[in-house]
Amino acid sequence: MGITFVSVDLYNPRRDEPGRAWQFLVDSGAVYSVAPTAVLTALGISPTRTLKFVFADGQMIERAVGEVGFRFGGEQATSPVVFGETDDVFLLGAVTLETLALVLDPFKRELRPARLMLARHQCP
Repeated sequence: MGITFVSVDLYNPRRDEPGRAWQFLVDSGAVYSVAPTAVLTALGISPTRTLKFVFADGQMIERAVGEVGFRFGGEQATSPVVFGETDDVFLLGAVTLETLALVLDPFKRELRPARLMLARHQCP
């Protein structure tokens, strides 16, 4: 499996501004997306809560989480974002991918539209 980067536009959904594109590492195994605190603050995004996260080595940390707008491939939606530190990479996680109705094609290493499913309950 290779590493996939995509250009994603971040914007503040409460402002009438175009936002700015950034290179994100796609990690469908990560739950939340991550962007540096300086970028989110410049967009006027404020934290709404704090969550605990665990690094691969077992170290537990707390990070602020807020809501930011994501644009990719003609789609746009808001999604939770972790306020990252200076050395954190821009990361596009599963919640944002699902919110944008996208999936990672691991063979072509690109994002494509998700096949969305609904179920109906059959009443007797």
